[in-house]
Amino acid sequence: MSLVYLREIDSQTKFAIWRIEESDDDLLSKLQLDEREKAKLASFNKGKRRLHWLATRVLLRTLLNTSRYIDCPSDANGKPYLANFPQKISLSHSFDYAAAMISTEGEVGIDMEIIKTKVERIQHKFLKPVELAFISQGDTRYEQLYACWCAKEAIYKLQGNSGVSFLNNMTIQPFEYQKQGVLKLDLDSNQTHQTFEVHYEKFNEYMLAYAVG
Repeated sequence: MSLVYLREIDSQTKFAIWRIEESDDDLLSKLQLDEREKAKLASFNKGKRRLHWLATRVLLRTLLNTSRYIDCPSDANGKPYLANFPQKISLSHSFDYAAAMISTEGEVGIDMEIIKTKVERIQHKFLKPVELAFISQGDTRYEQLYACWCAKEAIYKLQGNSGVSFLNNMTIQPFEYQKQGVLKLDLDSNQTHQTFEVHYEKFNEYMLAYAVG
């Protein structure tokens, strides 16, 4: 497992991306798991899902810089959290990469997705007409769509309420796409009415987005 990207946003918040190169046995040897976690792992078939789960936990250990047992369950909405460390966390994975973000400042959200043309087929499922209106038809169209998707996914993870809809509860304000930039996202739901700044950037053939609450 090789660290390919580490960013310290400030003294309280950082994230990292790893390229997954080990077997699941190699990753497992770096972890301490309780019976609940062993049962969770056993429920996964051999393959990417198992590697992704293991890799995000190994990456958490690296970011926390600890040899202690890391208790990382999920709440009733499926949001992972640390039961024995003060940091808030967010995890993501896509194909050959795993990503993790930690902060003592507040809730965080991170998402990473490989850029594929198929996103155009589902664009109306996560973007309103008013949002699609500012997506250009140029060479970066797919990147723009993924910047929007990853931004909404990052905020979905940050706010932690499973009933929030990408289409109905989140609206991205018009922005000019760059390879690395910041967009604003309005979250309007029964739980909250808030505007978030979401950082996004293209990383190789992937799109990455992250935010701090």
